[in-house]
Amino acid sequence: MTDLLMFAAMFATFIVLRGSTFGGVGVADIASIPFVFAETMILLLSSYCIGLAVISAHRGSLKRAALSLSATFVLGAAFLGMEIYEFSRLVAEGHTPAKSAFLSAFFTLVGMHGLHILAGLIWIAIVFPMILRKGFTFRNIERLTLLSMFWHFLDLVWIFIFTIVYLMGVI
Repeated sequence: MTDLLMFAAMFATFIVLRGSTFGGVGVADIASIPFVFAETMILLLSSYCIGLAVISAHRGSLKRAALSLSATFVLGAAFLGMEIYEFSRLVAEGHTPAKSAFLSAFFTLVGMHGLHILAGLIWIAIVFPMILRKGFTFRNIERLTLLSMFWHFLDLVWIFIFTIVYLMGVI
C-alpha cells in the first residue's frame, strides 16, 4: 500500500509539473515511443512469465517454475538495462533533472519505477535458490506468490507511466 501511495503522489507531481520545462525539452523531444513500447512489451512478457512460475509451482513442476522465473529475471534485467540506457542518453545530451521541474519529475517517477524493478530482481535472486534448495514448501510458494504480486504491481505502474508520461506527452 505504501508503494501505491508513493507512486500516486509521484504521478500527481509529474502531471502538475509536466509543462514546467523552463523553456527546455518536453517528453515529445526526448522520448522514442518505439523504444518505450519495446520496454513495455518486455515488461509485460516478464509478467506473463512470473505468472507461469506461480502456476508451475502450484502444479509442482520445479523445472517449469525455474525456467519461468529465469525468464522473468532476464526480461526484467533487459527492461532495467533499457531504462538505464535511456537515462544515460538523456544525461549525455544534457537533459538532467537539474534542467527543469519537468525533467526532475520525469527522472524521479521513471527512476523510482526502475529502482523497484531492481528490488524485484534482487527478490527473485533470493527466492529462486530457496525454491531450488527446498522445493515447493508452503512458505516458498507463499514467497513466490508475494513476489508475483509485487511484479504485477510494477507492470501496472509501468502501464500508467507509458500512458501518462510517454503517450500523453507526445500527443
